[in-house]
Amino acid sequence: MGRKKFRGGGRKGASNRAQGDGPAPPYRSYTDIVKENKNLEKFYNAALPLEDEEKLEFWEVLKRELPNSFRFCGSKGHALAVKQLLETRYAPEIVKIERYDGEPVQAPQPVPWYPDQLAYAMNTPKHVIRKFPPFAAFQKFLVSETSVGNISRQEVVSMIPPLLMDVEPGMTVLDLCAAPGSKAAQLLEMVHSGEEARMRKFMQSFGETKSQAADEDDVDLSVDAGDDGRATGLLIANDADYKRSHMLVHQLKRLSSPNMLVTNHDATLYPSIKLPRNPNNPDKGQYLKFDRILADVPCSGDGTLRKNVNLWRDWQPGNALGLHVTQVRILVRALQMLKVGGRVVYSTCSMNPVENEAVIVSAIERCGGPDKIGIIDCKDRLPGLKRSTGMHQWQIMDKSGRIWSSWEEVQQHILTTDGQIPGKISDTMFARPDTSDCSALPLDRCMRVYAHQQDTGGFFITVLEKKEEFKAKPEAKARAPNGATSSNGVEKAGLEVKMEIEEEKAALGEPTDILPTVGAKRTLDDDEAETKLDVKKQKTESPPAEILEVQPEVIVETEQAPEEPKTEEVKSEETKSEEVKPETDATPKNGAQPDRRVKPSDGNYEEPFKYLPPDHAVIQDIQRFYKISPRFPADRFMVRNATGEPAKAIYYTSALLRDILTENEGRGVKFVHGGVKMFMKQDAPSAEVCKWRIQSEGMPIIEGYVGPERVIRLTNKETFRKLLKEMFPKFIDEDWKKLNEIGERAKEIGMGCCLLIVEPDGSDPNFSERMALPLWKSFHSLNLMLPKEDRSAMLLRVFNDTSPVINQTLKESAKKEAEAAGTVAETKDEVLEDAAATEEVNGKDGASEQLGEAGGEKEGAAEAKAGLETATS
Repeated sequence: MGRKKFRGGGRKGASNRAQGDGPAPPYRSYTDIVKENKNLEKFYNAALPLEDEEKLEFWEVLKRELPNSFRFCGSKGHALAVKQLLETRYAPEIVKIERYDGEPVQAPQPVPWYPDQLAYAMNTPKHVIRKFPPFAAFQKFLVSETSVGNISRQEVVSMIPPLLMDVEPGMTVLDLCAAPGSKAAQLLEMVHSGEEARMRKFMQSFGETKSQAADEDDVDLSVDAGDDGRATGLLIANDADYKRSHMLVHQLKRLSSPNMLVTNHDATLYPSIKLPRNPNNPDKGQYLKFDRILADVPCSGDGTLRKNVNLWRDWQPGNALGLHVTQVRILVRALQMLKVGGRVVYSTCSMNPVENEAVIVSAIERCGGPDKIGIIDCKDRLPGLKRSTGMHQWQIMDKSGRIWSSWEEVQQHILTTDGQIPGKISDTMFARPDTSDCSALPLDRCMRVYAHQQDTGGFFITVLEKKEEFKAKPEAKARAPNGATSSNGVEKAGLEVKMEIEEEKAALGEPTDILPTVGAKRTLDDDEAETKLDVKKQKTESPPAEILEVQPEVIVETEQAPEEPKTEEVKSEETKSEEVKPETDATPKNGAQPDRRVKPSDGNYEEPFKYLPPDHAVIQDIQRFYKISPRFPADRFMVRNATGEPAKAIYYTSALLRDILTENEGRGVKFVHGGVKMFMKQDAPSAEVCKWRIQSEGMPIIEGYVGPERVIRLTNKETFRKLLKEMFPKFIDEDWKKLNEIGERAKEIGMGCCLLIVEPDGSDPNFSERMALPLWKSFHSLNLMLPKEDRSAMLLRVFNDTSPVINQTLKESAKKEAEAAGTVAETKDEVLEDAAATEEVNGKDGASEQLGEAGGEKEGAAEAKAGLETATS
């Protein structure tokens, strides 16, 4: 076949000439922005230890567009299956596309140092892939798999920090500055590593399932095996900005983890998390210490010059200088919350040593020196990653553009001039003199990644280990000779004094007042190319004046803050205020008053997390209907409303999350999200049918414990296609035979929600993945309970089918109405649009996966409405 060339010269391939007048020139990349900044170039030419020839390459690469990159997510087996699609279906077509210079487009290439080659990069820019027709199929694949969480659109260097954390199953992990969530997603995958295989192995030991994989004999049940193979670890993803914390929810909920919490706090004074008391020592409170912490801190972001081209115009030395103190505070707080023997990974997307090596030295100094905190040598990690070592000596550029090599040079300048300290400069920003305990720190163990080394962005990473507990020293004030003054010290004096008081209170275990931190947030990782999340982190401001516990000894009881409705771009199903229509009396059974809705000082509402007792009537009804094994824990279900009664959704969490959410209720810890939506309220067709259906995101957790009475097994690829493609396939009269191997079982099974277990028969290598999906049995039809994007993604992945979904019920209903009006209307297949269209049909909010079929109603329009609700999200 000949190479494909791009048609159309305007936007989206449009052209001023008529279609068919011949091919337009292939794509060309235009760089209209002037990529120059004298101070930027002056500083890094002086500060970076690069040879002249390497400096030329360094600047040349920084002025080029950043390659497009992504990684495959989820369990290893699932990620490899999606990766195979890229290699077999899309890569061969991409190389047929021709560039403007006649050269073929390069297919995505594996990132050589990423484990299992699950990360890819390609030199074709994102905007070209988005807009030009020859890439349409590949672009649809990227968007589809990103929407369901199988692909993360992430910059290559952004993938490095989680890989150096050595997260193991069962560990407690904190991501202090987590938004937009790409690194947090990596960490969450590590927390769940090996979980599927462990759970299957446990189910086999109970005689519940047969072996699903040839290598399951190698599963190590000594690793995180205390909960029937379910992951027992924890990830807390935090961000100081409320809206950005909801972006985290948007990113991370795709991974359907009951082991993940999202919080909204200033990282410099992150509150201590209370745990249940130890029965052997009930008088002493227990507080959570973390095995691993990621501090990917706010920074000036000049390592992202290739992606954020406005930095060429906006860069100034004051950006980095103003963030130094905040970065040190965040790292010190991280080290305080770490277990002895635990690790903190500190990272920035900046090349400036004042944000990197200077922060490492200052934090270690405040935490007691090298006897308390060590720097881990990672030179043998990630073979294939080209990197440079950290610097022992470095230079600083002040606000005026003058470069300084040491604090002694600054002091000498002050003594010989007007006695004024250069703007924003302090002694903690420089390498330490020989008299300091921190003068000989092995800073060469820090890792610097420059853009020209492997055609990436710039990044800085350091791995720290906590050797002993410590009491952090107070923040040092800027030192200057007698008579010297600071150009910016007067206005900050009050804030510095207040911050010192707050940190002393934290060290003593007293509650602290959160203070707003100053500075610009780092730029967002480009992990969500198809959404509007691609904006810059602007602030680390935290809500003012809220009492919080930062250390364990003192408890301050405050009322839990309810939720405020979110803006459209950050609205999340998990945290929407539920309309309370409880099954029973809304007053808690113990006679206590429900939580009063109190507006916190920052004006943001969050609904409380209320756990249901195992003997709750709704839980028992669910257990009876689905014949759920008694081995499945019944004490981990919770709701999000003040009454504590099921209204619309029931969530499931791990045991550790349950303990954290219950112990910290009313303590001022701002939890935004936690748990997996396990059951959704459903209008049932009869009293015998359970009103709570299993949600698709909770299916992998519970499917092994549901009794065979509610299970249908599918093995044939074409049967699966029919269920995906056609909504409400009928099985009245002889129609059930059209459903092939599941037809007879579907006819016999009782109405309501059931499990569809997809177990491919092995006849087709492209149809080999086992799945468990929710299926709704109505009077005379079935429907897969999947969101629209999941249904479309499966059709594309398994069948390479992009055509519209068919709603046979709506077609028949429309035809009858047309005939009744005396007109024979030729109806078209329904294309399922967005949730807004659904609301026009059925008038309900939150249409995600809803099936609103009224009890006793005949099929037809009502069932069609239900179908639209089910298929949209």
